[in-house]
Amino acid sequence: MNWYPRRPLLYLVSVWLLTAGIASIFSQMTEAWLLAGGLIAGIALYDQWRCRRMATPDVQRLIPHNLPLSVPAHVRLQVRNRQEYPVRFLIHDHYPAHFSCEKMPRQVKLDARSGIEIDYRLLPPERGDALFGKSELQLVSPWGFWQQRRFAGSTGSVRVYPNFAEISTYTLLATDNRLSQIGVRRRQRRGEGNDFFQLREYRQGDSQRQIHWQASARQRKLISKDYQDEKDQQVIFLLDTGRRMRHRDDGRAHLDQALNAVLLLSYVAVRQGDAVGIMTIGGDSRWIAPRKGQDTVNRLLESLYNLESSIEPADYLSAASKLSSLQRRRALIILITNTRNEDDRDLFAATSQLRHHHLVVLADLREEILDQTVTSPIDTENQVLRYHAVERYLDERSRKHRLLLHRGIRALDITARQLPVALVNQYLDIKSEASL
Repeated sequence: MNWYPRRPLLYLVSVWLLTAGIASIFSQMTEAWLLAGGLIAGIALYDQWRCRRMATPDVQRLIPHNLPLSVPAHVRLQVRNRQEYPVRFLIHDHYPAHFSCEKMPRQVKLDARSGIEIDYRLLPPERGDALFGKSELQLVSPWGFWQQRRFAGSTGSVRVYPNFAEISTYTLLATDNRLSQIGVRRRQRRGEGNDFFQLREYRQGDSQRQIHWQASARQRKLISKDYQDEKDQQVIFLLDTGRRMRHRDDGRAHLDQALNAVLLLSYVAVRQGDAVGIMTIGGDSRWIAPRKGQDTVNRLLESLYNLESSIEPADYLSAASKLSSLQRRRALIILITNTRNEDDRDLFAATSQLRHHHLVVLADLREEILDQTVTSPIDTENQVLRYHAVERYLDERSRKHRLLLHRGIRALDITARQLPVALVNQYLDIKSEASL
């Protein structure tokens, strides 16, 4: 416990010290001056003693255990004074140091046997585990001469997940078959697909190959076969967590936006009856084998919420070899990364190796500043040079993606903001084409 003198005591002592000069001139006042000093010391010590005997107010922190990234979270402190006399204090909740905070610290005055609720807001800037310390109270002594530092409440921790508020919006739209509202193209097909689903009456527009002639003969009317997209396929994300994914567009890291896309497509794929898995490359290496079931998205969320980007480069070739040994069954491999020209050799070798047994999609993230540069007005010589440099870089990217497409690799040149919808569209196209 730490003690700090407050302004009333400091003012009182300052006045007493200032009168020392007068007491030194008039010797008859020396005794009175010393007596006044002793009185001040006695009052201050008595006030400190009373403060020592004061019970620390009870503090209980109420906060969800799971918080979404970059979404304001409300924290509530329940503070109660169980003493027979009022207390005053400054309260500061020890929230995680990297969080942004509003309305903290706060001055509080509680009557005897009373309580109060204090609300404040936090903004978590990154995913992972975050620790809360105890609440700090700067307790004021009864006469206001001292301030004592105490701690109340308990420590705790929260998990900061990807912004599941955005993901929930996507999944609700997927549940209601309204993904078209965010740009997902849903092909309307009648009777087409890969797996037989059911028999039904013939409808105008059905192809001749759909007609089930034996059933039509038995029913004496035309009966068509209905098909559905093939199920029980496997989707595996190969997610780059290296230094390239540390880039931020509009304050949001590419890795955070990639995780949102992974979770959205996982939800859609599981609803289609497919299994979903993930491997991370470029630092924190994790492997989650493909799995079906309604809890798949929650399992991925629990496993990836604290995934962080590193300063290491992604080793595409090593990742391809490792994935090939782990995943024997044919699968849709979705590589999410941000490539540069110096990566081309390893990228081509890795995707070619995976292409032998799997269908490969490359989601190559592009920084938004590149698009802004080529669309912004040009007024200076430096802007001209920057424009041509970016144009040349984008042309080289486009040439690389065309070469990958020629080799059987589906390449998406997109910004991180476009990634969730683009991946779902690509997945649905692959399902409808029976490419997998």
